[in-house]
Amino acid sequence: MGSNSRLSFIFYICSMRYLLTPFLFLAVFSIAAKAQEATDVHIYDPKADAFADIRTAVAKAGKENKHVLLQVGGNWCVWCRRFNTLVTTDATLKGIIDSNYVVVHVNYSPENKNLKVLESLGYPQRFGFPVFVVLDGKGNKLHTQNSGYLEEGQGHSPKKVAEFLRQWSPLALNPDSYKK
Repeated sequence: MGSNSRLSFIFYICSMRYLLTPFLFLAVFSIAAKAQEATDVHIYDPKADAFADIRTAVAKAGKENKHVLLQVGGNWCVWCRRFNTLVTTDATLKGIIDSNYVVVHVNYSPENKNLKVLESLGYPQRFGFPVFVVLDGKGNKLHTQNSGYLEEGQGHSPKKVAEFLRQWSPLALNPDSYKK
């Protein structure tokens, strides 16, 4: 490589540094903003009284002939946030939930692990997070669902979630549904 070629190469590298720096800054800034946005989601309340929230939901579910869907997790949990986004934005899933369930978000985080509540539910945290517990309108535990079985790719499968929600709905568990 001749001296002119070396000088041209050095000039090229130096000029690229000045051209790439703003792009690198923007990329890092947008990634940081996206990460901050994700942690700003507050679905779960560490200060909530989970026992009281569940009692209120059971009373409401009993009056409305619904079940209670406990979504156990935390704001720190990306899968918890993904599930919540799915069931609140997918019209079919939102309809199934609104028609059949009263939803309670039970917090599990360093601030409040709700260990007494989870003990009363049979330690559902053993399945990881999020984990779902279905109660009937009298507060009896019907089912604990490992959310891993509802996953698909980087989220939850709308089809699998709909199937889970339908299979544990009041209608699905009503013996009269099967008499003809």
